[in-house]
Parts: sequence; structure tokens; C-alpha cells
Amino acid sequence: MNTLPAKMADSLSLIRTFTTFPSSQLGSSNYGIVSFLQRNRGSRVSFLKTNWSLEKCCMRVENCLQALRPASEAFAQEATDALKAGKVIAVPTDTLYGLACDACSAEAVHRIYEIKGRKLTSPLAICVGDVSDITRFAVTDHLPSGLLDSLLPGPVTVVLKRGESSVLDKSLNPGLDSIGVRVPDADFIRLISRRSETALALTSANLSGQPSSVCVNDFENLWQHCAYVYDGGVLPAGRAGSTIIDLTEQGTFKIIRAGRGADYCNT
Repeated sequence: MNTLPAKMADSLSLIRTFTTFPSSQLGSSNYGIVSFLQRNRGSRVSFLKTNWSLEKCCMRVENCLQALRPASEAFAQEATDALKAGKVIAVPTDTLYGLACDACSAEAVHRIYEIKGRKLTSPLAICVGDVSDITRFAVTDHLPSGLLDSLLPGPVTVVLKRGESSVLDKSLNPGLDSIGVRVPDADFIRLISRRSETALALTSANLSGQPSSVCVNDFENLWQHCAYVYDGGVLPAGRAGSTIIDLTEQGTFKIIRAGRGADYCNT
């Protein structure tokens, strides 16, 4: 059993214990069939001449390979352009790999639901680049000064009321007056969030009901549905998602899900 980090516990005046998931042993520097084809291009060509089915398979793999990028600043503008064009991309966060799109694009949001096989009644969180951006999308004036800055950036999702002034499209999580907000402690996704000048809809990169992803290999079956897949290596936090805290009501809070956080900012 682990305790919530001191930073989080001090902010909320609460110490809770929860079980964390063991660190994943999965992931490698290779990309399965993709790396095999890269190493054996000559052999692959000879097969293509005699087998049309293999040709189609290899073309799909090549297309997936072309979508794979390092999660580095050099590719941030490309990712931003894809988001503004209504595309879905896969990105690393400080917890898990996620699927992201423009939260204000109803078509892109619907595409994420299709890719994951997720029920439309299951809400999506949003991601912004900085804590100061949250006020554009959710109500924060009831919170103690400095509370959000003490929790974020980090592996925490804060649930807040959307309010009438929120610029979020009504098609995002219809029927709900609250929204989960993330500011991950991960440079790449924060950079593209800033450049996009909007909120990103964000959910884990896996089929609904399947294990979460800590490396790009884990969701290789979804690459073909993404404009780009940004590789940040094997994430060290294990398969626990962010800790979700309900801050919708003044003077109180509720931990909805105890997730990643035990090793976060223990100072």
C-alpha cells in the first residue's frame, strides 16, 4: 500500500492509502512486425512479387510506420496541424499513452469513440497546456488560491463544473455539467496543447475494456486509425491512470479514483 504524495495530501488536507499497479515489464525498442520488415526489406520485396495479399499487408504496415514519430519538439507543429485539421493522434502523457483530438471538434471527438469502441455515455477528459488555461473551460473561482497549482502539472485529473462561460462544444460529454481536466507533467502534449490554442479531448490509447498502454507496441492495432503516433518510450509509471479528484463543490472534495500519484512530487 502507498500513500498519496505529500504535495497532494497537503493540498487536500487528506492522507489516503491505495494500491498501485506494479510497474509494467512490457515494451521494447522494437516495433514487432514493423521492425522485422525494416530489417528484411530485400526479402519482403521478393514476397511481394508473388503474393498480392502480403503486398496489401505490407502496405498497411508501411503506412503505420510512416505515422510513427518521436515525441519531440521537432514534430510538435506537425501534431498541432493534425489536431487543427480534426485528426486523432496518439501521444505519451505522464501516466499512459493517450488518444487526443481537438475537444471542440464534434467529428474528431466522435472518431475517438469509434476507434476505442467506447460507449458514447462514457465521458472524455480534456487536456490543456497550463493551469492558467483551465478557466477558459471550467469554473475555478470557488477554489482556494493556489490549489490547482499545487496539484498540476501532474498525474491528476480535476473534475470541475463547466459553467456557462466554458468554450467547450456542447457535443462533448452531453448532459454533464462537469468536465475532467488534465495538465500532464509531460512536455510534448503540453506543447501541442499550447500551440493548438484549445483543449484536447484525451483518453487512454487502447480498445475499451482492454489494458492501458505504457508503450506504443501496446496499441499497435490502433496505429492505422491515427494520423500520427508519437513515441515517448516505455512509460515508467505502470498501468495506473491519473488520480481523479472531484472539486466541483466549494469547501469539499472527493477522490473518485486513486491512481498514479504515489511517486509524484514527494516534496
